[in-house]
Amino acid sequence: MKVARKTCVRDADVVTSGIRAGQDAFQRRAWREAYTQLSAADRTERLDIDDLQRLATAAHLTGRDDFADLWTRAHQECLRRGDPARAARCAFWLARGLIDAGETGRAGGWLARARRLIDEEALDCAERGYLLIPQAVARFAEDPAGALEGFVAAGQIAEQFRDRDLAVLAQMGQGRALVVLGAPARAFALLDEVMVAVTSDEVSSLTAGDVLCGAIEACQNALDMRRATEWTAALSGWCDTQPDLVPFRGNCLVHRAEIMQLHGDWDDAVDAATRACEWLSGRPAVGEALYRCAELYRVRGQFEEAEVTYRAAMDAGRQPQPGLALLRLAQGRVEDAEAAIRRVVDEAEDDRVRRSQALAAYVEIVLTAGDVDSGRVAVDDIRGSLLPRWWTPQPRRRRPQDLWRDPPPHRGRGA
Repeated sequence: MKVARKTCVRDADVVTSGIRAGQDAFQRRAWREAYTQLSAADRTERLDIDDLQRLATAAHLTGRDDFADLWTRAHQECLRRGDPARAARCAFWLARGLIDAGETGRAGGWLARARRLIDEEALDCAERGYLLIPQAVARFAEDPAGALEGFVAAGQIAEQFRDRDLAVLAQMGQGRALVVLGAPARAFALLDEVMVAVTSDEVSSLTAGDVLCGAIEACQNALDMRRATEWTAALSGWCDTQPDLVPFRGNCLVHRAEIMQLHGDWDDAVDAATRACEWLSGRPAVGEALYRCAELYRVRGQFEEAEVTYRAAMDAGRQPQPGLALLRLAQGRVEDAEAAIRRVVDEAEDDRVRRSQALAAYVEIVLTAGDVDSGRVAVDDIRGSLLPRWWTPQPRRRRPQDLWRDPPPHRGRGA
């Protein structure tokens, strides 16, 4: 009997020691060690809710397949304890991970469950604000003004409950929406503040990674490459301090490859883009990594490899333009290149971000095709997109594709 009692005490001590080691690793952001220690303890004795959430977070950040099961357990444990608000927050992070994994259907189901929990209990809580974030994101492409309203509402809830993670997510969303709506000064005032919060370790790693990637994409959309370079360096440094990170490292490498390409560091860019493809394999974001690889193949003259990789990017859900049109130009297929790029610019008529990203390629291609008038108009658009006045309402100008369809009588094409 005494031997059995001593064994039980020893086992309990081992579990307690493992939990403490896992908590310490979590605090140090040693995510793999935290997962290993906490999961081992969990196999012997079920963790309490705080440690279970730590384990779910560590699984999430190290790309483990069981992250969804762990968040589900945490959600159910919160319900058992009569804490629907905390259960809703677990559902939010579970949905966030599923979206990254490309399982949008399951993610939508978990978000709907979280909203039902909040609504049924008529809860006034920070979690209501968290659930406004994916709703605003869903409206972003078609209704950026409506998305902005959602992000602002989430920010108000964050202020009410003094929830720093929610506040930063809401500010980042507002900034991205304002870029699209043509208010870069307001946008970057918010985004610069967001970057201070992230680099000062004021938010969790789950939030920080999302915010860093979102801010960099906003810079690229606004053609602010100085900020994009600066913030990509910040993201790289942040990832380097947490070598076990999986969800954000691939995106970081994609951004790093793009900046290196812009600076002419093609060999290093290829290395970063190739590693990004490896990190993001099987995830929706792999399309961006493949597109960057294809771009690098194209500028290095490796046209066959570029062709195959543009197609792979398209299969992964990333449209291969304007890169594929530029590849056609490099192959001497000028008519095909012109038709493709005109179609891209035409489809982006009401999307100033996509349009600005396509215009440089448009100019190169139409000038090669001999259409100087369209090239001049597009250059005016590019100049405008790089100046603050571009972001204010302007009188409607003739579009490059209008000149192509109906050249003005006083100036012939190629004049």
